[in-house]
Parts: sequence; C-alpha cells; structure tokens
Amino acid sequence: MGSPKIAILGAGIFVRTEYIPRLSEISQLFSLKAIWSRTEESAKGAVEIAKEFFPEVECKWGDAGLDDVIEDSSIDAVLVVLAAQFQVDLSLRILKCGKHVLQEKPAAASITEVETALSSYNSLSSTSLPSKPIWAVAENYRFEPAFLEGKKLMDDIGEMVNFQIIVEVPMNSSSPYFSSSWRHSFAGGYILDMGVHFIAALRMMAGCEITSVSAMTSNVDTTLPPPDSMSSLIQLENGRSGVLVTVVSAKTLKLFWRVVGLNGTFQIDVESREGKFGYLVTLFTADGQTKSNFYPGFSGVTEELKIFFSDVTQASLKKESIFEAEARMSFIEGARDLAVMDAMLESGNRQGALVQVKKFLFGPFVLVLSRLCGFS
Repeated sequence: MGSPKIAILGAGIFVRTEYIPRLSEISQLFSLKAIWSRTEESAKGAVEIAKEFFPEVECKWGDAGLDDVIEDSSIDAVLVVLAAQFQVDLSLRILKCGKHVLQEKPAAASITEVETALSSYNSLSSTSLPSKPIWAVAENYRFEPAFLEGKKLMDDIGEMVNFQIIVEVPMNSSSPYFSSSWRHSFAGGYILDMGVHFIAALRMMAGCEITSVSAMTSNVDTTLPPPDSMSSLIQLENGRSGVLVTVVSAKTLKLFWRVVGLNGTFQIDVESREGKFGYLVTLFTADGQTKSNFYPGFSGVTEELKIFFSDVTQASLKKESIFEAEARMSFIEGARDLAVMDAMLESGNRQGALVQVKKFLFGPFVLVLSRLCGFS
C-alpha cells in the first residue's frame, strides 16, 4: 500500500496546537482525509488550520459525520483525541471496523473501563477481521529523547537507591486547558490526566513495575477539581522506593526527576532557554564530574506519530500474520500507567493507606487482572 489514510476525531486545543503542527512536519508519511468534531463550528475551526498543510482534508461533524469516518473503507487509521470519558467506546467502535487507532492518554476513565475494553479488544482475535488492528495510546513521554537518555543512564549510575519526582504546575485561568470542562468532571482531574505522564517516564526509566503506593491528597484551590495536590510514596518491583509530589495549583512551573544510584545520580529538569522550554539531563558521577545535555522543545508527540504510521504501514503488509506493534504505545502500557494513578487516588481517599497496584497480564488470548500480593 501507499501511505496510510487517516482521520482525526477531535478538534480541541491539543489537536489545533500540537497534532496539526506535528503532523505537518511528517506529512509524507500519511494522507489526512478528515477531521471530525461533535459540532460544526469546532470541526470547521480545526479544518481551517489544517488546510494550510492539508488542503484536501474534509470537515465532518455530528453523528452523521462520525458514521462517515468510521464506515469509510479508505481510511486506515484514526487518531482519537477526545475527552477521556468518551475515547474508549469510540476507539472500540473504530477497531471493530478493522481500523487502527491511536488514542490520547489517559487510556481510560477508570480501571473498570480498562477491564471491559481489554476484554472487548481481545475478542477481536476471534472475529472475521483478517487481523486484529493496532490499538495504541499516545503517551509521548515514552518517546521524549530526555527520558530515553535517562533510561540509558540507569546503567551509568549503577544499582538504583532512590528516586524523586517533583511536579509543580500553575493550572489556572491563564492556561488554555483550565477551561476544558471534561477535566473538571473527570475523577482525579488534572492530577490523573498529567500524572500518567510522570508514571510512564518512571516505569520506562526504572525498567520495572510499580507494586504499591501510599498517598496523601488535598484540594486547597477549589476552582480546580480534587485533588490539586498529591504526595505519593512509590514501591518498585525491584525493592527500591521513591516519591512523586504533584501540585497543580502552584504559581510556578517546576518539573524535576532525580534518580540516585550507587555509582552516581542523574537529574532531568524542564527549563526555558532563549524562550523555548526543553529538558536538561545531567549526570553526576562518583568522581565529581558533571555531564549535561539539553533537548530543546518537546518532540515526543512527533516521534510517537512517526512510529504509529510506520506500524500501520507494516501491519497492512502482514494482514494474514501476527504483527507486533511498538510496545511503548500499546493500550496495555497506558492501562498500567492508569492503574498506578488509580491506586494513588484510592490511597489518598483512604488517608494514605498502602494500596497494591493492579497488575495487567495481556496476551493474544488471555487477560488477567489481579491485585499483587507480592513480587512476581
């Protein structure tokens, strides 16, 4: 086949400010056929922006427009960029028609929804589809060069001792995301929506799962959905522990990762240079040396899109065989990030009680969901 034909479901802030600009940088990898939104006004607004780069893109809205996209046999893949409460049902509807899906994080609105979704997706193996379509979750932190470097630096610092993650975000009326109503009615609010990013980065760099958490939460700024602050103690499967402190009602911006090992320490900071944010990665060695790399901008979205389109192309060439898509983008990985945040929020609701993180085991014909009772 040639380059895959795609559609976008959603026309909100992230589509207009991130997806369309990033897609324009790699337009040779796909053909954008349509953008859909619930309302005509929203759809036309996004399409107007997209037409600068994709002059043939079609505008779709409402139930009829959604049916057009899903039933269009020429569309190979759909990017689902909607409120978290509605993404899973639409993604499954699209997957059942044999189209590949890249869905924005978080993977689902709840663990219950994850269970049902994975069961439904797993059942596609026994349908009349020639092969099970790809269901990917867009977790760009797993594709950011800074965190990929952090993963490599784990070898340089030796055996892990401890980690610290500090997140301070000023989520207020000056942020375009403050007015997104779905986050205000979403269980866990901004803490959960942002938190899956930080958990994804931690899990990838540590190279092992999170087994249990204990968290205290509060809601000081009542203009924000609860909680607006969470302090979490995290236990890793390798026996090490660390902390994640998240505040979304801060007046300043600070994102900071620090991993301590027996042979050294590395740190990742978000900072601004020449008016552009990026990641500063610093390695502190046992002999007192310091090595730093600065990664300007945030390129994870572009990288995940490239890999998704490559996977879609490869999957179409192997319709009669099993194709293994990029594991970092799998729905199950997104579900594992969500499970950690869900456990933290549960612990916060129980005044810091220790909560075991739910574990997902997923294969071609099996889904097991259980609570950990020890290391596996």
